[in-house]
Amino acid sequence: MAEQQLGVLKALDVAKTQLYHFTAIVIAGMGFFTDAYDLFCVSLVTKLLGRLYYFNPASEKPGSLPPHVAAAVNGVALCGTLMGQLFFGWLGDKLGRKKVYGITLIMMIVCSVASGLSFGNKAKGVMTTLCFFRFWLGFGIGGDYPLSATIMSEYANKKTRGAFIAAVFAMQGIGILAGGFVALAVSSIFDKQFPSPTYAEDRVLSTPPQADYIWRIIVMFGALPAALTYYWRMKMPETARYTALVPRTSNKPHKTCQGLTSGA
Repeated sequence: MAEQQLGVLKALDVAKTQLYHFTAIVIAGMGFFTDAYDLFCVSLVTKLLGRLYYFNPASEKPGSLPPHVAAAVNGVALCGTLMGQLFFGWLGDKLGRKKVYGITLIMMIVCSVASGLSFGNKAKGVMTTLCFFRFWLGFGIGGDYPLSATIMSEYANKKTRGAFIAAVFAMQGIGILAGGFVALAVSSIFDKQFPSPTYAEDRVLSTPPQADYIWRIIVMFGALPAALTYYWRMKMPETARYTALVPRTSNKPHKTCQGLTSGA
C-alpha cells in the first residue's frame, strides 16, 4: 500500500499541466482575492466611521475613532485569522480539503454581509457588532489561507508548483487594489448624489446621514466574489494527493489519481 501511494505521488509530480490546473488557480486565487479585500477594506472606512459615530459639534476637527476602538476594528479580524488558520488547517487534514473549503467560504459570505448590517445607530452598538462579525470573518479567512495554498500545491506538478502557488498568492495584491477601487467608486457616487458642504462651512451637514451606507456597502461587497466562487469550489474534486494518502475519504478521487492508480 505504501509503495502504491509513493508511486502515485511520484506520478503526480511529473504529470502534464492540464486545464484543471488553471481552473484550480482561478478558484484558489479568488479565495485569496476575497481574503485580502475583506481584511484591508475596513482600513479605508475608519475615518468615515469616526465622523459618523464620534462626531462632536464643538470640536474643530471631524470625529475620529478613539485609539482603542480603531485598534479593535482594524485588528480583530487578524486575531480571528490566526485562530482560523490553526483550526481549519487541522480540520482540513481530518475531513478533507473540499469539505472544509466550502465551510470557510460560507463563513466569509455570511460574516461579510453581517458586518455591513451591524446593528444600531449608536457608536457602542455598531462598533461592538462590527468587531464581533469581523472576528468570525477573520476566522473564515484564516481557514481559507492554508486550504487554498495546500490545494494548489497538491494539484500542481513538481515543475509548475512554485509558479502556480505564486499566481494564487498574487491575487492578494489585486484584492487590496480592488478594495481601494470599490471605496473610491462608492464614495464618488454618493458624493454626486448627496453633495455636502465642507466641515469648515457646516460641521453638522458636512457628513450627511446617507454616508452611513457607504462603509456598509464597501464592507458587504466582499461577499460578492466569495458567493460567485462557491459553486466552482463545490464542483472541485478532492485533491489526488489527499485521496492517495487518505484512502478512507468519502470523496471520489480526482481523475488524475484514478488514471494513475489504474495504470493509465
